[in-house]
Amino acid sequence: MFHRRSLKEAKLDTDSLVTIGVFDGVHRGHQSLIRRLVQEACLSGCKSVVVTFFPHPDKVLKDASERYYLTTPEKRAELILQLGVDMVVTLPFNAEFRRLPAADFVGQLVAYLRIKGLWVGADFALGFRREGDVRFLKAQGQRHGFEVIAVELITTHDNRNLIRSSKVRRLVRRGDMIGAKTMLARAYSLAGKVVEGEQRGRTIGIPTANLAVWSEQIVPANGVYATWAVLGDETFMAATNIGYRPTFSGDAVTVEAHLLDFNRDIYGEVLELRFEKRLRAERKFDSLDELIAQIKADIAETRRFLGADPPT
Repeated sequence: MFHRRSLKEAKLDTDSLVTIGVFDGVHRGHQSLIRRLVQEACLSGCKSVVVTFFPHPDKVLKDASERYYLTTPEKRAELILQLGVDMVVTLPFNAEFRRLPAADFVGQLVAYLRIKGLWVGADFALGFRREGDVRFLKAQGQRHGFEVIAVELITTHDNRNLIRSSKVRRLVRRGDMIGAKTMLARAYSLAGKVVEGEQRGRTIGIPTANLAVWSEQIVPANGVYATWAVLGDETFMAATNIGYRPTFSGDAVTVEAHLLDFNRDIYGEVLELRFEKRLRAERKFDSLDELIAQIKADIAETRRFLGADPPT
């Protein structure tokens, strides 16, 4: 299984089945499409390839400046590869690519990936001004000798909502981690190196690990969360605070986790936080004693909600 950064680097000497998309978040809809692609590739003796892009086209075309991504490019590729695909190709979405005619891009896929099947969502379109819709791609398939399979979009279990990355973003931004998990089929996560903070937690006997998270990934709404903290191959319960720490007059958003039943120095190590539930909103306390009492209540609620065993 490989992660490549250009079609030239990804050049194949055997036929392939390909799907194309941004796949930010790798949600249940993405997973369903990719698993079907992998299954069909195995049956037909082809390689399975996922072609994706970075930065997100919305960041380029709409000049979106706020935190926007659900996954880093590396985490996205990791999640896709875990679904069994042979290769992920992450292409740069830049000014040159956005002006590339859809037919030219299809020609590159044929030349480098020996594409025999293209799997896309029913509303998919690519190329300059989104000219490469499903109808266009089917015509290209007839010309170049590959089949186009348009897959219907996946809905939530109650069939009320289509599963889309934009909806997951909204859920995460408002702190609805249970709703986000329903669409992702896993807990939303942030990862980063543990860095030194102001060490106020240590002074009150409740030390925290402060994460330096990617500046472009969406951070859940300010508040306290029940989370799983993954450190290497170990997993711990953690009560995680996101916010400005108003009791201490903080002026920058921080992500800091108190790992339960844990007492080690992990500065410089990479920690992943998996958000299961928002316990409460951020608020300012009138005294330090009131804050400590609430933190202890948050820890107890985290322990109660998560239980003893981490999810597989």
